[in-house]
Amino acid sequence: MTEVIKTDMIKTDLISQSVNEPPRATLLPSKTLKSQLLGGSLTLLAGSGLVGVTNLVYNVVTARLLGPTGFAHATAVYTILMLISGITLSFQVVCAKYVARSESPEARSAVFAGLHQRSWMAGIAIGLLLFVFEGPLTRYLNLPDPVLISLLALGMAFYIPLGVRRGYIQGVHAFGPLAINFMLEGLVRLGGAFLLIALGMGVKGAVLASMLAVIVSYFVALPSPGVSSLSFRGISISAREGLQAIVFFSGQTVINNFDIILVKHFFPPAEAGFYAAVALVGRLVNMCAWSVVNTMFPVSAGSSADEHEGNPVLFTSLLMVLLILTVLIFSLWMVPSFLWKTLFGAQFEFSGYGALAPLLILYAITTGVYSLSSVIITYEMSRKIANTSWVQLAFSGALALGVYILHRTLRQVILVQLVLMVVLLIVLIMPLLRRHLTAQPLRIYSSLRILRRLAEEEVMAEFLRSEFHHPEFDDYRQEFDYVVRHPDLGNSRENAVRQALLFLRRGAMWRELPENTRWFEVEIAAQDLDRIRFFPRAQWRRVADGSFYLTDVVERIRVKLEAPFHDEFLGKLRTLSSSVEENLINPTVLLIGVDNRGPLTILDGNHRMAAAMLGSSAAALDRLRFICGFSPQMTRCCWYSTNVNTLLRYFTNLVRYFSYDPESDIDRFQERSF
Repeated sequence: MTEVIKTDMIKTDLISQSVNEPPRATLLPSKTLKSQLLGGSLTLLAGSGLVGVTNLVYNVVTARLLGPTGFAHATAVYTILMLISGITLSFQVVCAKYVARSESPEARSAVFAGLHQRSWMAGIAIGLLLFVFEGPLTRYLNLPDPVLISLLALGMAFYIPLGVRRGYIQGVHAFGPLAINFMLEGLVRLGGAFLLIALGMGVKGAVLASMLAVIVSYFVALPSPGVSSLSFRGISISAREGLQAIVFFSGQTVINNFDIILVKHFFPPAEAGFYAAVALVGRLVNMCAWSVVNTMFPVSAGSSADEHEGNPVLFTSLLMVLLILTVLIFSLWMVPSFLWKTLFGAQFEFSGYGALAPLLILYAITTGVYSLSSVIITYEMSRKIANTSWVQLAFSGALALGVYILHRTLRQVILVQLVLMVVLLIVLIMPLLRRHLTAQPLRIYSSLRILRRLAEEEVMAEFLRSEFHHPEFDDYRQEFDYVVRHPDLGNSRENAVRQALLFLRRGAMWRELPENTRWFEVEIAAQDLDRIRFFPRAQWRRVADGSFYLTDVVERIRVKLEAPFHDEFLGKLRTLSSSVEENLINPTVLLIGVDNRGPLTILDGNHRMAAAMLGSSAAALDRLRFICGFSPQMTRCCWYSTNVNTLLRYFTNLVRYFSYDPESDIDRFQERSF
């Protein structure tokens, strides 16, 4: 019961989006990775909040009506259901994925029919096992009546097939009806529990309400392919995908639920109910964090397979989850103790543990740490068949063993979980950091044709000429226009003032280039366009859709320009395209790379290059002039390779040159004649 909040959120969000994303070719080009991630996360956060509020009210109502002891009994029974939910969610993942991939209604019906019958066999088998072992389970969990397990067995027969029905709904992208189905389950559980407990059924009423909610949700799970398609049909399903889903959800359900089972076994019923209340509010943190995780999964799965292109999705997700956790945990810390006492009732105050708040915050931190691990695990799963699911499963076993051995107090139970979750996070994040701190091998292309070597002063002059129209130079444009437009590269004073002017706007960018960068004018042929990339910044993230290579971005922009509505960014490119054709703007494009056989990133000239390519690529190559800066240490530059190491170097340089004022250098040259 405590776990209803988090599990409902997972079912509505993770699987519905993760496995039903359209193939890459059908993704809307207007949705970039970042906008999908941010927008989807906010949407899911709002939707999950509605389900979470319903289940929070349900748990508070049952806690107040049943007291700590009765609440612990009801929570223990429902937690068994949540432990088996790994099987339900695995069926749901596979059904949704294969229904989404099917091209015809008949194929979708075949997928549903095969999985639906298998799920019924699994549900009935598990239900029978619960009936057989209801006596030992009742004694182990210190339950007052074995009929509670019998009710659970009845609900289990419907619970696993419910996963397949919801998987079909997800597979056909009927997310509205799916959300209604989850809300209906929560409302039936809440209303049924309130009514049945009020009629004197006590714990049995709370458990029966949960099972009725599952059964009602099964029969109203629509759309459905229909009864005529329920004959058994063979379907080909990847065993590795099914195994990965089972392993992931098994580890997740054990980590999030097994502590409640063990606490119910080892502790008196009243203390077990106290722990259930702690876990209830603490896992609200996990629910909100999963809103980001569930959006990240399909965004990452639908993006480029290039690890470099997927990195922003992962790091943005981690940052968003960390921010959510910080806000929620701080909010919990700010809630006064009397409010928790008022919410749950005076009976949830124990002299041996003091107020509810300290344990609640400790549990929230524990689930928060696990949420960060979940981001990494689901990211790896979205890219490939990942071993991280097995790592999580191993830690779930360690968690169960740790709590089994160390359970002197409720605080010790939570601390055991916290230590293991911190270790899990470290184990997962170390290979990730190692990959991003280590230079990756670069793709090899044919050699560029080098025309001539250029002095740094000439490159700076060209860079400044393309930047001089910006507002930062309004105060200096009249004074230094001739120096910028007609540079005398042999004049050291002119070179100094051009450097000062350039650093007024682009100092932070230029200082990141390695000191041994050598500049060349090069010839870019048609076959060289595939190696050129945009730096992932500003508007380019919005149109990149995961790949920042020049040819990919230009094709996406071309599609956008055919649409009836254009934004300011596209309008600027359209205007620039005409200006490039008429030679009205600086035709120089600056590129950087390791050498003339590796990838190249545009340092300056993103808009000009894209605008020129929107016409004819051959004509664009004739109109533009290309200057490349090469250095073996270019991978240390964040403009060429963005990772933890290069960003750290960038921020270090910002601090180092914080006091530098380029305007003071410019002022020394004003009113002088050149």
